[in-house]
Amino acid sequence: MANASIQKVEKKGDSKGSNLFAVLAIVLCLVIGALVWKYIMGHPSNFENNDPEGHPLPGNYLGMVYKGGYVVPVLMGLFLMSVVFSIERLFVINKAAGNGNVETFVKKVQAQIKAGNINEAIAECDKQQGTVANVVKAGLLKYEEVKREGFDSERAEAAIQQEIEEATSLEMPMLEKNLVVISTLVSIGTLCGLLGTVTGMIKAFSALGAGSTPDSAQLANGISEALINTATGIATSTLAIIAYNSFTAKIDKLTYSIDEAGYAITQTYRRFRARANNNA
Repeated sequence: MANASIQKVEKKGDSKGSNLFAVLAIVLCLVIGALVWKYIMGHPSNFENNDPEGHPLPGNYLGMVYKGGYVVPVLMGLFLMSVVFSIERLFVINKAAGNGNVETFVKKVQAQIKAGNINEAIAECDKQQGTVANVVKAGLLKYEEVKREGFDSERAEAAIQQEIEEATSLEMPMLEKNLVVISTLVSIGTLCGLLGTVTGMIKAFSALGAGSTPDSAQLANGISEALINTATGIATSTLAIIAYNSFTAKIDKLTYSIDEAGYAITQTYRRFRARANNNA
């Protein structure tokens, strides 16, 4: 219980640090997006006559994107968030996988457990040093405890399963943290892109309705703004949804590995009790 309390305190501290990182990352990405849009894309050298209010130079993509309007820096900030949080989750989940291949580790542990070599299985967990290894080790230590206490199969299985679930509840939240940010970016990226598209089309139709002769420059700017915002919003949502699905699949794989090892532990105890009863 003391170890569990220490782990909960550590996880709580990690959670606060992660929340602070998320807030700072969101603010910083939006600020960087605004600065890049204003001072790099909106630099006079990207436009005819060095006038940011005029037309971009032919083939100058920075100037073209700048003409996307005030929604562009927001979309750029959202895109940067997708990149930052994807890299952060990739680092955390790869670290949680531990040293070496998870599937190979689970097979080794299963073989050791089935052979009754619990100490060797615990040693494999210490080598792996990942989320799966931590949870499996907790289950193995509980196995040793119920074995010493002489629990019957049903009580032992319930105790081991509860220990594995408690260990999982300590490990998994850190893996899933910030995934909600990535999943939210999927929707927000699309909606902000749509907002920019609508504002651009409003400008385009305003140019068509201005007097008897449409303002071709304003019409072109409006259409350009609409298309740029559409493209940026789609790019943001695409990156976010690919990252979210990829990380969810990795977490599901880790969860399945935990269930697989936990089942092996409980079945080994059943066989142990069956042999003990037969010998008696």
